[in-house]
Amino acid sequence: MTLSSGDKRELSDIRMGKAYEFLDDAKANLDDSRLKTAVNRSYYASLSAVRAILILEAIDPESHAGAVATLSLHFVRTKLLPIKVVRSFKMLQSRRSDVDYGDFETVEKSDAEDSLKLAEEILEEIDAVRKKLTAEM
Repeated sequence: MTLSSGDKRELSDIRMGKAYEFLDDAKANLDDSRLKTAVNRSYYASLSAVRAILILEAIDPESHAGAVATLSLHFVRTKLLPIKVVRSFKMLQSRRSDVDYGDFETVEKSDAEDSLKLAEEILEEIDAVRKKLTAEM
């Protein structure tokens, strides 16, 4: 993928905007006791944030697993992001799979609240690094 620095910044901003929109959706669903949807939206908020930072390195993974693997390689291994971001992302990914594909899966309110908290922390960590990187471009 060949993108100019400006294109990377613009696409990163769009993806981060989606991340915050999905985070707001997770909060609204939690408030409405739509716990499964709150977990789902928390995960997708985090995924959009991951995609927002990866595009700055011209990385556009084709799968959810590819997103976490490339995040680990390019941002955690290089110490730009703490390992807890990947651990939290994997937790959200697991919960999202359970609620989306489990036939009898139920979600406790505490798990939905924790999912939202993890997503908020992921977005905060990623956006801080993302803003630093875009300022340096």
